[in-house]
Amino acid sequence: MFSKELVLKHRTEILHALCSSGSAEPLERVLDILLAQGELLCEDYQNIQVPGRALYTNARQLLDLVYTKGVNTCMLFLAALKQVLPEAHGATIPFSECCSNLEKKQEPQTTFTQTLLAQRPSLVSQLQDCTDDALDALLASGHFTPAEYDEVQLPIHTPSQKARRLLDHVRSKGEVAAEILLQYIQQKQTSGSPNYIMHANILYIYQKKLSSSLAAQSCFLSTYGGTSNMSLEDIYTEGHLELPHDCIGVHGSLGLEDIIGVAGTVNEEADTILVSGEAGSGKSTLLQRLHLLWAQGAAFQDFLLLFPFSCRRLNSEQRELSVKDLLFQHCCWPDREQDEIFQFILDHPHLILFTFDGLDELKQSFSDEHRLCCPTQCAPVPILLFNLLQGCLMKGVQKIVTSRPEAVGPALKKHLRKEVLLKGFSQAGIGCFVRKHHSDPTVAAKVLESLQTNTALLGLCHSPVLCWIVSQCHKELLGCGDGSPQTITDVYLMILRHFLQHKSPVKNSIGFGWIKEHLDTVLHLGQLAFEGIRTSCYIFSDTEMNACGVTEKDISTGFLTQSTGLSSVHAKMYEFLHVTMQCFFAALYTVLSTNTDHYIIPKLFESHVMKEMNMNSTCFGICLPSVEQQQQVSEREAMAVEITNLQMTATFLSGLLSQRHRSLWLNCCPRATVEKKVKEVVRCLSKSLRKHFRSIPKPVDGEKKSMHAMPDFVWLVKCIYEMQESSIAKDAMSKLDVNHLKLTYCNIGPVECTALTFVLQHLKNPVGLQLDYNSVGDVGVEQLLPCMPICYSLYLRNNNITDEGISKLIAKVIQCDNFQKIALFNNMLTDACTQHFSQLLKTKQNFISLRLGNNNITAEGAKQLAQGLKVNHSLQYLGLWGNKIGDVGAEALANALESSKTLVWLSLVCNGVGNAGACALANIIKNSTSLEELWLTDNCITKTGAECLIQALEHNTHVKSVWLKNNNLSVEEVEEMAQREPRLIL
Repeated sequence: MFSKELVLKHRTEILHALCSSGSAEPLERVLDILLAQGELLCEDYQNIQVPGRALYTNARQLLDLVYTKGVNTCMLFLAALKQVLPEAHGATIPFSECCSNLEKKQEPQTTFTQTLLAQRPSLVSQLQDCTDDALDALLASGHFTPAEYDEVQLPIHTPSQKARRLLDHVRSKGEVAAEILLQYIQQKQTSGSPNYIMHANILYIYQKKLSSSLAAQSCFLSTYGGTSNMSLEDIYTEGHLELPHDCIGVHGSLGLEDIIGVAGTVNEEADTILVSGEAGSGKSTLLQRLHLLWAQGAAFQDFLLLFPFSCRRLNSEQRELSVKDLLFQHCCWPDREQDEIFQFILDHPHLILFTFDGLDELKQSFSDEHRLCCPTQCAPVPILLFNLLQGCLMKGVQKIVTSRPEAVGPALKKHLRKEVLLKGFSQAGIGCFVRKHHSDPTVAAKVLESLQTNTALLGLCHSPVLCWIVSQCHKELLGCGDGSPQTITDVYLMILRHFLQHKSPVKNSIGFGWIKEHLDTVLHLGQLAFEGIRTSCYIFSDTEMNACGVTEKDISTGFLTQSTGLSSVHAKMYEFLHVTMQCFFAALYTVLSTNTDHYIIPKLFESHVMKEMNMNSTCFGICLPSVEQQQQVSEREAMAVEITNLQMTATFLSGLLSQRHRSLWLNCCPRATVEKKVKEVVRCLSKSLRKHFRSIPKPVDGEKKSMHAMPDFVWLVKCIYEMQESSIAKDAMSKLDVNHLKLTYCNIGPVECTALTFVLQHLKNPVGLQLDYNSVGDVGVEQLLPCMPICYSLYLRNNNITDEGISKLIAKVIQCDNFQKIALFNNMLTDACTQHFSQLLKTKQNFISLRLGNNNITAEGAKQLAQGLKVNHSLQYLGLWGNKIGDVGAEALANALESSKTLVWLSLVCNGVGNAGACALANIIKNSTSLEELWLTDNCITKTGAECLIQALEHNTHVKSVWLKNNNLSVEEVEEMAQREPRLIL
């Protein structure tokens, strides 16, 4: 007899056997076995074991569920029943008719919580006599509260029920608690005494000390010096986290805990996760939030211990250290049993998390040449760090590293488990941060209203550091009227004035004299910043500050903050609020100082050339009269991020020497000196761009001339924008002769879009603008609008664009005679955008290509598009792959296009199109005189639909191919149709 029939036929006998004794033990033992075999889910178990419900009701619930799950489950249930029931109780159930003996499950348990489930029957047996001691171990380790302890130990429970409740509680708490329990059981089996309790207690005490230390360090916003003692809980706003564009099948924003998740994993053997983002994108604050959540027990609880490191502070460590020294001296020193705690860390690497903030600020570039495998061997800190990141040391420990993208080369990337991109604030995030920053909602509303009217400034605020500056300077922002900040330099000058006035109200608050009143402070801080950028130094000692004339008065302005990790009673160390602030002051010094060599400006703008030549980072060394000229680092130690800091300094220098700010410096230094520096910047920009343009290869015969711009081109464009000199932009664009400008993977966000528009609008001839795989977003789209008249095509794949951005874009390009093509694959578009594209198709009778693949367009959107397609007489290419238009949408499009005399290519791949849609599309094939390719791969078309397409092809010899791969066709049908119609690609 089949097992399902046996369960149904003998239901009454089974219920009696399970429940007649009045004890729930037989039922619970059967449930244990089914859970261990994977036949029941935890949710199933909870639905059966409802507290307070009658035993017979629970048993009936189990029988109903087992029967529903099918033959295999019924068979395992009967085998479990046979094993559990005494022979007398099971005599009336004919097990021999279908029941085999239970076999131990062979699937490997990769986690401790899985082990608790797979070994549940034996664990219940082992624990029922020692639940008290197991609970003591968990309580001592901090993974059980007294209330949970009491709940398990309720006197109404039998010993086995206490063991089951204990297992259920531990599983819900995650890997760390599960391992502690399993280790306790193993220790008891081998020694017979619970020595593990003492070991767990030591760890518990150290964990509490470590978490208390981290909580204290993380409770206030440390970025920007924690200038207003802002509570991290109150001010923290999530940045936009995403995986790289080449991660197949993964799109959208990630949460903080997704950083250590499996999504985006490229190397399962590696342990290091990289969080990369531009300067000011919120990397340090993100790690601070992660640390606080762990310390509070709110997240990342699979890790028993978390050790945070700052690469900036590790730069100051001159001693050779072992891993043990690094952990205990730089993070948290155990009060006792250091060796035992370190041994635990070595034995349980999967319970440990390391974080390294600011790899880009480490003076030595990553190298995997010096291998180190012994955790007790001492070595220079960079070598120690590099071996940790590549897994030679502490294999199995998860490591999260933050860095600017430029600092991470192929040598490190091959050791990465995954990379996560931090893109700063989304538009919603800007609003959230501003509201959190201002306790008065009226002020917050005014700031946001001001940002909405100045989209250039709104674009800047996607960078958290700039959003903080704008929020900090809200009074200046709201009172500036038409003079609202437009560039990054404008914003930093605003914070400069804000800090100076806040500490010492400026007498000349009107006009340009305010900088002169604080000239000494600006020069002192500027020289310190300049020397730091020159030597890749970001933390400064008293000696270094004294050498630059920095006084207590200068420190009190708030631009420097004490470096908490390195300062002591006898020696204080300082750092700038943010590395971008250091670059800004270095640029100020370059403008105002009379001591800098005349080669400084050319060297700043030639930094990208040095990067190509792999020269060392102390590029100012040959320009400055300094005793340190001989102490240059080796070529191997040069890092791309140092070049980035030089380029950021050059960007600020361009802005400071713009026409709108030039009057500030005329009060502080001779006009001739300022004008000479302006001419030098203009000359360097023009020279660098000319060199870039000369590198454009000649076009292949028959193809348009194309320039694939590198990130340095975007930087030069930003410098021109900071100068706000249209004449420079016109001159640069007069020398650019291309038909297609490709700027893919160039980290282009709203700020870069603003700069590109400022420059590209001066092009002589229309171009195709390709901005795929960037972070343009809706704000960036709005910034691009002024240059749409010189674009004949626009490619914006993978750019987080929504319907809102599209509505503004289409309203603009409808008015642009040259505009003919648009590609928007992999964005966030819905049916709401299709009314705008329909209007575009109705209006522009020279429009030839519309590609909207992999968005969220349904049949309703297809109907909207069809209205425009009916009256359009120019469209040649229509791509809608990866949407959800179905048969209804396909029929609407087919009806609109069946008389088209221009359509060459149509893609409806992966759209849920069935036979009805295929038959409707066959009419296009039958009637069209222009169609060459029809793509219907990955749909649900059967032989009926395919026959319609074959019949249509018989009437049209012009069509080259119809793609039908991966539809609902059998192997025999595919072979037969391929012989009948070779143009059918199956």
